[in-house]
Amino acid sequence: MNTNRKTDTICAISTPMGVGGIAVIRISGSETKAVCNKVLCSPRGSRIVESFSPNTAHFCCFYDGDKLIDEVVATYFANPKSYTGEDCIEISCHGSLYVQQKIMETLINNGCRLAEAGEFTLRAFLNGKLDLSQAEAVADLIDSTSEASHGLAIHQLRGGYSENIAVLREKFVNLASLMELELDFSDEDVEFADRNDFMLLLNEIENQVSELTNSFSLGNAIKNGVPVAIVGQPNVGKSTLLNALLNEDRAIVSDIAGTTRDTIEDAINIDGILFRFIDTAGIRSSADEIENYGIERTYKAVERAKVVLYMADITTTTLADVETEIEKLCGQVDVSDKHFIIVANKTDLLCNDLNAEKVGKHNVVYVSAKEKENIQTLTKQLVDSVKNGRQIDNTLLSNARHYESFTNILVSVAAIKNGINSALPGDLIMVDIRQALYYLGQITGQVSSNEILGNIFGRFCIGK
Repeated sequence: MNTNRKTDTICAISTPMGVGGIAVIRISGSETKAVCNKVLCSPRGSRIVESFSPNTAHFCCFYDGDKLIDEVVATYFANPKSYTGEDCIEISCHGSLYVQQKIMETLINNGCRLAEAGEFTLRAFLNGKLDLSQAEAVADLIDSTSEASHGLAIHQLRGGYSENIAVLREKFVNLASLMELELDFSDEDVEFADRNDFMLLLNEIENQVSELTNSFSLGNAIKNGVPVAIVGQPNVGKSTLLNALLNEDRAIVSDIAGTTRDTIEDAINIDGILFRFIDTAGIRSSADEIENYGIERTYKAVERAKVVLYMADITTTTLADVETEIEKLCGQVDVSDKHFIIVANKTDLLCNDLNAEKVGKHNVVYVSAKEKENIQTLTKQLVDSVKNGRQIDNTLLSNARHYESFTNILVSVAAIKNGINSALPGDLIMVDIRQALYYLGQITGQVSSNEILGNIFGRFCIGK
């Protein structure tokens, strides 16, 4: 993305492509009113755009030369109190594909340029309307698919991270100021702050940053959806369980072992969290080459899962056998960061009550996938496994770029503490303090590059 073109007047269709009742076309830049004055007029034919007052909507006719294209509503937002911080006009036209494209063509012929992906939000950032973390939240809000992911995006958009970072930055600046002051009076061997006070302040910073970094696993899962692999031996009811969880016949169910030979994926929202379920091929030794390909994909599904539902037919398998099967799976795949739940299936075929709640360190849930019995208990276990005792609130870290910066800040804090404990000269300690401030600036955009901005705004849609 070329940030040097920020003086151009840009336009784009902001609504999804396709036929609909209306479409919205957005124009932003210093020549917005001048361009629109060439193509918009009142129903009586007078040019009225130059007289638009801020925050007003006007019924207009859109013309390409002498040809009427559409009757539209034009809404004017004046700089600097607009989304981009520039003059903006949003044209609401009829949703005809021809009308949309003709309006865009006419605007470009009269002085606009087609906006790049995310360029409206980029201009909002460059004009100080949003910091970089808030701009990223715009994309997260557009992409949100659950109540929880929506809540995280809204909190970040409204400056939640920015407030935390401002507090952290103030603490680092105070630390740097005292250290710089001592450097100025180094010849007089003066200390302006007790080293214990420095350590207390650093401990506060470390605790605050650690809390954010520790929340990333949950925040990132909520943002992107929690991948859940359903695995086990053939014919234990994995596909039936998927259908029961989704409440629809998504996967083919058969008494023939090895029916599922590829992964089947679908998603469902449970308690505001999006879970992405992956039904997999049964794990067994097989001479069938195609089935073995499916089993390889099962291992790959486990690798990318956050939660593994290990399913067993409780009428033919003991829980001790299940534990052995899981140990074998652990020998094939790194499961150190996975949460396992044992799903003991086909309880409708048993007469006796089962009450073992754990096998080793794994929780056990008894279900009848066929009869949809105890599915609610399983979904509660799923939610609890993701939360892991933590409340889903608006302080969760969900952005991988921010996580990397906060992790680097922790490294800098450790270096500062080590420098103080080792009685290093203040100028050496200042290097690590400045480095921590640099990483904070990366999050909000006080420190950025065209490459970083291109990566961030490139994932936006054209009209945003």
